[in-house]
Amino acid sequence: MARTTFKVEVLTPEGEVFNDEVEMIATKTVDGSIGILAKHQPLLAMLDPAELRLYRSESEIVRLAQGEGYLQVGGDGDVLILVEEAHAPEQLDTADLSEKLNAAEATIARSERHSEEQRLAQRDKRRIEAFQRIASGS
Repeated sequence: MARTTFKVEVLTPEGEVFNDEVEMIATKTVDGSIGILAKHQPLLAMLDPAELRLYRSESEIVRLAQGEGYLQVGGDGDVLILVEEAHAPEQLDTADLSEKLNAAEATIARSERHSEEQRLAQRDKRRIEAFQRIASGS
């Protein structure tokens, strides 16, 4: 059964990643998983690194690995997603992600407890681990 569509735009600092009509969005905010359908109430949410699923239809789903960012549902029902990075799962290099994870873990181990350096490395580690799960399909 077809659902009502709405406009979604996904932007990163490098530019537009997605701009199309969808029936539903599924992703993860800092407060938990969320699904957005047409005519959703206005909303502003902070996004955690996770898989972003954009449902053009029940059978056509655009999957992206999203970094941290924000999701806004406007008063007109259109959705704007601003994220630090967004990649198709097949673009993720698992060897590169493993190297980055090792570097983040090394930084966490050597940095001063509760320092900004440690906080940023922990954030990188969470994002890299999320991207690894997305790349592996789990």
